[in-house]
Amino acid sequence: MSEELITFLGIYFLCIFKFIAGPVFGSAAGYSFWEIIFVTLSGMMSSVLVFTLIGTKIKAYVERKWMKKGPVFTKKSRNIVRIWLKYGEIGIAFLTPLILTPIGGTLILVSFGTRKRRIYFHMLWSGLLWSSFFSLTIQYILAIPFFEKLIG
Repeated sequence: MSEELITFLGIYFLCIFKFIAGPVFGSAAGYSFWEIIFVTLSGMMSSVLVFTLIGTKIKAYVERKWMKKGPVFTKKSRNIVRIWLKYGEIGIAFLTPLILTPIGGTLILVSFGTRKRRIYFHMLWSGLLWSSFFSLTIQYILAIPFFEKLIG
C-alpha cells in the first residue's frame, strides 16, 4: 500500500471514534481544506451509519445487562436528558463533535427513538459545520509565523 493511503486510512479510523482527530491529523499530514473535511466526514458518517443500524440491539443489550444493577439517573444521564428536552435532535447532533463521540451521539439519538433518516441528516450537517470550523481554525493557527518557527 502507498504511504498516502495508509495515512488516509489511519486518520479515517481515528475519526470513527474521535471527531477532532480528522482536522488535527489531516492538517498535520498536509491535507487541503476539502481533503480534511472529506476524511473527517467519512469517518464520522461511517460510525453513524453502523451504530444507527445496530443501535437498537446495543440499547437492548445494555438495558438487559446493566440497567437493573445501578441507578437509572446519573449526573451524566440527567445532563443528556436536559439537552434533549431543551434542544432535541439538533442539540445532540450539534454537540456530538464537540463533547460526545460520533458513536455516543448516535447511540443517544437512537435511544431517544429518532428516525434513521433524521439521524443521518443531523449528523451530516453537524459534521460538515464542525469539520469546516476546525479545519479553518487549525490552518489559520498554523499559518501564523510564530507557529511556523516552532514547527519548522
